[in-house]
Parts: sequence; C-alpha cells; structure tokens
Amino acid sequence: MTLAALVAAMSLGAVSARAQKLASPYRSNESVRSDKFTGGTIERAPLVAGEPDIEITVDVPAFRLTLWQNGKEVKTYAVGVGKKDFPISIGEKQASEIIWNPDWIPPNSEWVTGRKGIKAGEVIKASDPRNPLGKLKIPLGYGYLIHQAAAVTDLGNLVSHGCIRMLRTDLYDLAEKIIAARGVPVPPKKIANAKVTKNTVVAKLDKPLMVDINYDTQVVEGGYLHLYPDVYERGTNTVAALRAELESSGVDASAVGDATLKRMLARVNAKQKYVVSVDSLVAGRALADGRVLPLVGAPAAKKKVVAKRRTA
Repeated sequence: MTLAALVAAMSLGAVSARAQKLASPYRSNESVRSDKFTGGTIERAPLVAGEPDIEITVDVPAFRLTLWQNGKEVKTYAVGVGKKDFPISIGEKQASEIIWNPDWIPPNSEWVTGRKGIKAGEVIKASDPRNPLGKLKIPLGYGYLIHQAAAVTDLGNLVSHGCIRMLRTDLYDLAEKIIAARGVPVPPKKIANAKVTKNTVVAKLDKPLMVDINYDTQVVEGGYLHLYPDVYERGTNTVAALRAELESSGVDASAVGDATLKRMLARVNAKQKYVVSVDSLVAGRALADGRVLPLVGAPAAKKKVVAKRRTA
C-alpha cells in the first residue's frame, strides 16, 4: 500500500489492522494483535477456500504463529524459534513455496562446520537421517524456514538455528490451509502420498505469502495486558517501555507506581507470561488480580487429592 493510499484509507475509516501496523515506524516491535490496531476485538473465522487474502504473523516472545484470512484469525499454533546465538530474523518475510519431504542444504555457518559428517552446501535428501527438517518446510528467504519440530518440547523454547519449528500435524494443517486459500493446483492424493513416503512435492504459490515476524514483549490485547519474556535479552521489558506501551494503547496508568510495574515485570520468565486486565491495572489491583500463565499450553490442572481408606 502506498502512503497516499494509506492516508486515503485512514480518512475513510477503512484502514485494516495490518495497514495501521505497516504505518508504524516501530512495526517490527509491534504485534498485530494489539488493541491499538484491532480496536480491542480480533475477529475469528474458519478458512474459506479460494479466498487468497491470507498472511502469517509470528509473535516471537509469545512463541505463537497465526494464519489470517481477510484480516480475521483462522488459526494460531505454538512454535519454537531460534536460539539466542542464532535468533530468528525480525521483520517481514515472504513465502513462495511449500515443500513436502524437503532436501536440506547446510548453510556455511560455524554450527554446521563444527558437525561431523556434514558439509556446507551439500544436498541432503529427505531420506537421509542427517536431514533435520522433517516432513515439510516453508522457505522464508535467506536460509530462514518454517519446518517440523524435532519434538513437542521444541514448542515455547529457543531451539533452532534461526528457523521456526512446528509440530508435524500443525505444519500439515497450516500448509493445507494455505493451499486451499490460494487454490494451488496440487492434487490431495499427491499430498497424501508425500505424507507416507519420501517423495518430494513442491507447491508453488502464485503470489508470495507475507510472513510478519515481530518482537513485542508487552501487548494490550482484548482489554488485557500481556507481558512476555524478553527471550533475546533486548532490554524491552523496562518500566519506561511498559509505560509507553500503556500510553500508546490509551491506558491511563499514571496512578500505578514504578514499584508495581517492576513487580509485574519480575513475574515474567522464560516459561511464563503475566496477564492482567486493563481495568484491574487502572483500579490499582494489578498485582492482586494478575495471573502468571504458561507461555505454551493450558495451565496445569490441580490434582484432586483423595484420601485412601486404610484396610485391615
């Protein structure tokens, strides 16, 4: 969208959340889920086949990948991302193809040169046990990929060398939704065969799919403040940054002291986020009403303790 078109859309009140985000000079540090872009409500809808207006967003600190269609959330998946020494690149990427049973070409990187039996630049087939990509990959350019996780423990963790990892079932689901939305002419039988064999199948997208990767550790979403860990230690979780986020989201936190904000931020760690409603925050109940939640998955259910009867 050109600047002139964007201004015109805004003047008509028809600008989308994504267009607003693109207008922000800090878009790589902003989640499209923020109330400042959605107005406080994220619309959700099932995928509609043949509707090509889709995109992907990745919220790195939340370990979350979302597929959107026509500005509505279709599905969100848990992911693993790059290690601190090999972080995922933040910013906009493009996907032009989906590959089942992909080859792996090791990059010319120190983590590759240090591995026995692997040479940078060689083509390692899907049938080769040295291939770490799994059953499917979605290239994002410059060596970055979305590909299969090694295990469920990859989710919510820094595990890769710059890539995004997903469970195989989720990756299949995402790929098939993209294929359906874009109307890519790949027979379902061919995809089904690729799942049970090592046969490589390549689906070319007629138009690149935008993948927006952001690094937002403080998000006001749906009337709740979500604080996520600063996984790459970029210094984003500060009191000043939190106040700026609240102000830009239209939240008056002037009555909330710095000590309270510090304690809220201190409750965030590598495995958990802190969530509190904006109403509780403004009313001075941020610490009393806030909840610590796991980054990935539902909170663990408390086990009911049943006293055993003693028998003679």
